[in-house]
Amino acid sequence: MKQDQELEAVVRQRIRGLRVARGWSLDEMAARTLLSPSTISRIETGHRRIALDQMAAIARALDTSIDQLVEPVGDEDVVIRPHNHPERGITTWVLSRGSGQTVAKMRITRKVPAELRVHPGHDWFTVLSGTIELRLGDRTILVGTNEAAEFSTMVPHAFGAYDGPAEVLCILDHAGERSHLHGPERDL
Repeated sequence: MKQDQELEAVVRQRIRGLRVARGWSLDEMAARTLLSPSTISRIETGHRRIALDQMAAIARALDTSIDQLVEPVGDEDVVIRPHNHPERGITTWVLSRGSGQTVAKMRITRKVPAELRVHPGHDWFTVLSGTIELRLGDRTILVGTNEAAEFSTMVPHAFGAYDGPAEVLCILDHAGERSHLHGPERDL
């Protein structure tokens, strides 16, 4: 019971915070949700429980989801720790996941693998430091600091560090994440 009350308080705080962040008055929020301003006020202040249909209308108006509104407040570790794969010559920091894409920072120390791989999708990366040697089909492309590359991963490809370690920030779709971030048997 106490957990339910704590979650409701968090949801109320999120609703009010999102409304205020958009600069909306209670009247503007009411017009967007088709609820009365007094209903919105009572929901935000805890004088009224939030019905599911009201929460759906509020989430829609605030351009969020019910899942995001009710997401529990966790004590999870907010520090992103590296995952070192010395056998692959790669260290990764997964920065975010969602919307079918993963953003990761990678430190690459190994040379380009001899075997080129393919998988569905597209990869994108920008080089933060060093130089990446990208093998894309029959081509070899050097991508230096502050340069970026984007390519179809249906083209046989691999990349590695050129003349010393390199760090990249990459955006991977689901297939790219599986191929590049999981399992020691996989290579870029």
